[in-house]
Amino acid sequence: MILRPALVLAALGVPAAASAATRECAQSPAKVIEVCVTVEGGRALYTVSREGKPVLAPSALGLSFAGEPDARYTAITAARRSASDTTWEQPWGEQRVIRDNHSELTVSLTGDTPLNASFDVTFRLFDDGIGFRYGYGAIPAGKAVSVTADRTEFHTVGAYQAWWYDALGQERDEYLYTRTDARRITLAETPLTLKGDNGLYLSFHEAALVDFPSMLLAGNGAGTLTARLMPWPDGTLAYKTGPFTTPWRTVLVGTSAGALADSRIELNLNEPSKLADISWFKPGKYVGVWWEMHLDKTTWGSGRRHGATTANVKAYMDFAAKYGFDGVLVEGWNQGWDGDWIANGDKFSFTKSYPDFDLQAVTAYGKAKGVKLIGHNETGGAVVNYEAQLDAAMKLYQSVGVSEVKTGYVRHSGDIIAADGTKQWFAGQYMVRHNLHVAQVAAAHHIAIDAHEPVKDTGLRRTWPNMISREGARGQEFNAWGRPTNPPEHVVILPFTRMLGGPMDFTPGIFDIARSGTELTHRVQSTLATQLAEYVVLYSPVQMAADLPENYEARPDAFQFIRDVPTDWETSRTLAGEIGDYIIVARQPRGGQDWFMGALTNETARKLDQPLSFLAPGKRYEAQIYRDGPGADYRTNPGALVVERRTVTSKDSLALDMAPGGGAAVRFKLLP
Repeated sequence: MILRPALVLAALGVPAAASAATRECAQSPAKVIEVCVTVEGGRALYTVSREGKPVLAPSALGLSFAGEPDARYTAITAARRSASDTTWEQPWGEQRVIRDNHSELTVSLTGDTPLNASFDVTFRLFDDGIGFRYGYGAIPAGKAVSVTADRTEFHTVGAYQAWWYDALGQERDEYLYTRTDARRITLAETPLTLKGDNGLYLSFHEAALVDFPSMLLAGNGAGTLTARLMPWPDGTLAYKTGPFTTPWRTVLVGTSAGALADSRIELNLNEPSKLADISWFKPGKYVGVWWEMHLDKTTWGSGRRHGATTANVKAYMDFAAKYGFDGVLVEGWNQGWDGDWIANGDKFSFTKSYPDFDLQAVTAYGKAKGVKLIGHNETGGAVVNYEAQLDAAMKLYQSVGVSEVKTGYVRHSGDIIAADGTKQWFAGQYMVRHNLHVAQVAAAHHIAIDAHEPVKDTGLRRTWPNMISREGARGQEFNAWGRPTNPPEHVVILPFTRMLGGPMDFTPGIFDIARSGTELTHRVQSTLATQLAEYVVLYSPVQMAADLPENYEARPDAFQFIRDVPTDWETSRTLAGEIGDYIIVARQPRGGQDWFMGALTNETARKLDQPLSFLAPGKRYEAQIYRDGPGADYRTNPGALVVERRTVTSKDSLALDMAPGGGAAVRFKLLP
């Protein structure tokens, strides 16, 4: 840890003041962000400013507990300061080396109730935002407490637009975003992103969500957002025993939408990896028995149209080996899919295959071809059934060489049955515990987890790097049967909202977009170039080529980009973008010298001139450009695509002419 001279005494434990104070402030390393904590009128409050201008007006702090009234706070009894400027390396990720440069302020607060008599609030200040969490270290070991309210507020200053959807919906986080005046927010999920008339962009979320319920944000109609936690069925928010700390509450503050997307605060607020070795997981691309089921060509359940047969999976493995994919996902391989499997998730077996699927034969076949099987554990939200089989299932998968498992929890939120028969929310404390337990058991067997219908990502992939990706939003499957399907603006909202939490397994790459004249709102609403650009824009260390093999072989020109694009990156930069309008992202492969760029627009055609200053100075590159062709339009001509090549340098700009619902994907290949 590097300590700034002015902060050394406090960091070494010397009190900041000889007596109780009512105000303490700290600044980020470059003095961009300032936080001040005060105690006024019985309330503990904090403010946030950027370059001297208010961002958050006085906002409340603290928790409430069962058995006592809301505390009145009386004083700040201590303040400790420190600073740190370090770097650390991700084993895989959107950026290999991450800088963690922050100032820290911990204040001890005194309240008039037993459990709030003494607790800490720790703020970490970065130049692009803050994180803060509560520490209740004075609770005696072994003492059980119940959290009944999170009083945390975020009182925004000025007029903002917000991109959000109603929280606690039965379909979890699988909703389209709505843009409204931020004052119209009722109860929203996080990450919650705002754009202000003052030129600022804000995002509210949390980091290191462990053994605590997920945070929602309730609006009061006047600019104040208050934390609301997903409750247990009896109304309690969290059950804790002895001393505890909460997850970090995070506020990203930037002057562009891209600044939010490129922040690494979420990762920096998580603990270092608990896995001594993660070399058994490698980022990559996969195909699989999946889209054909969503198109109702085959079924998850057994019978004559069963998709997960030994023969069908071997055919996919042949395709994967031929074109350089390292994995094949297979859904519907295990017993339990027949009938109403959502209502009867307790019938799933995670070790017994259907008779027409031979797990050992398939994995041996794939191993000979250098292709691994990616497992699938749909639980139907029957968590008790899954946990009872979890260790045996992971042991089986490890024995046959399955190193990745996609999990699923397709059940209405608020209707997940616990062992005691109570109904749980999908991201309450019960499910937060469960999801981490799955990752920990999987890690013990060298298996990575790609969670669908998950608890939202809060950067835990740093601590548990086998938590490789998640869904947690409306993904590609909605483009098969959604009514309506996802509009073009959806994929230019996600990078600035949901994906501020972490990678998303969106499953891009649909080539048969028109689907024989299917109605627009019943099919993919994009151009072919958009499907390619999504591999760069929508980050995940595992990316699926989601369409049917024959559709890729019918378009070898476009398919080449999917074959070429990597999934593990040295660095990533959001070059330009506006939430819901357009985005341009550039990424450099880990350990490589090439670059890849993806650009997307919404329903509006857009011409942009993108400088290539991110390329290495003095070097020449072949730009392999996949762009919308003449007359391309997501509504009427989605398949029009032009592939062209030209030589460029860092001094050049690239003209991007994107059709409605269109995009562009570019590989910059370093020339000798």
